[in-house]
Amino acid sequence: MLHKIDFYIIKKFLGTFFYAIALIISISIVFDVSENIDDFMSKDVPMRAIVFDYYLNFIPYFANLFSGLFTFIAVIYFTSKLAYDTEIIAILCSGVSFNRLMRPYLVSAAVIALFSYVLGNYVIPPANLKKVEFRNQYIGTRKDKYENNIHRQIEPGVFVYLSEYASNDVGYKFTLEKFVDHQLVSKLFSEKIMWDREKKKWVIYNYFIRSLDGNKETIKQGIQMDTTLNMTPADYQVVDNIVETMTLPKLNASIASLKLRGVNTTEYEIEKHKRRASAFSAFVLSIIGVSLASRKIKGGIGFHLGLGLLLSFSYILFMQVTTVFTTSGMLDPWIAMWIPNLVYGALAFYLYRRAAR
Repeated sequence: MLHKIDFYIIKKFLGTFFYAIALIISISIVFDVSENIDDFMSKDVPMRAIVFDYYLNFIPYFANLFSGLFTFIAVIYFTSKLAYDTEIIAILCSGVSFNRLMRPYLVSAAVIALFSYVLGNYVIPPANLKKVEFRNQYIGTRKDKYENNIHRQIEPGVFVYLSEYASNDVGYKFTLEKFVDHQLVSKLFSEKIMWDREKKKWVIYNYFIRSLDGNKETIKQGIQMDTTLNMTPADYQVVDNIVETMTLPKLNASIASLKLRGVNTTEYEIEKHKRRASAFSAFVLSIIGVSLASRKIKGGIGFHLGLGLLLSFSYILFMQVTTVFTTSGMLDPWIAMWIPNLVYGALAFYLYRRAAR
């Protein structure tokens, strides 16, 4: 059950949080406008597109980016103010335990965690895609890039190889291998393969197929053949930060598809676990903030805010360091993304027990 004092604290917590987020987003938009105003004017970008296609999709990204930092700052700021106005002492003297005092903080942290999770997995990815499309359409920053030396499993037991895939929908030195019970049954060689955009099919040129059936071997040659394969040119296009444009269901589907094809999924799994860990950090940072700011200490609110900023940035730095370990193959993605929460969770538990005494 939540009582009047609980709603008072929740209102203070969430009000401070959303006010701080709105303030930093406003500042970020001002800086972004000053940076991109020349491009907007030189390209004659419509005002409607700037507002609704770019900046409307700019807001969710920055709201989620700074949510962890401003959760901590919000807790530190208004809890310190409550402590220095002797409100916390009055609450505790009325018979409310420190454990009970934590309830509205945890409720508020749950609201922020849900807010961050929904934004990160379902709102921000489509918004990022809209921003990319805006820049491609009006600013012209897109450059198509494709992989080289491609070796993929496109279906169970079906492997393809391409030495190069070009932006004109042509791949060179194509090989298609089919295995049954780990035994090679056929192998196709071709100098060139092309994607037919109208038919949505692949056209294979100057090919020959080697088929194996026990001890029997047959070879078939041809000049041109249309075929359907479980792959498209988009599978080999290199798109910067593509994982940031994927919702959670699409991210999970991409991970499963890439694992089938034998592609490294580290970047995708980092993004998946990072979204979850970032949302959960609202609880850890809230507990640390309350434990630190609930008592009067020498230095006042300024000291609490300084300490809060220090711990917030150390948390962000720690997450970046563990991400580097993951990309280098030293840690599994889920371990790397959750290590900061585990370490700071232990710190939160220690500070909470100390504050409760």
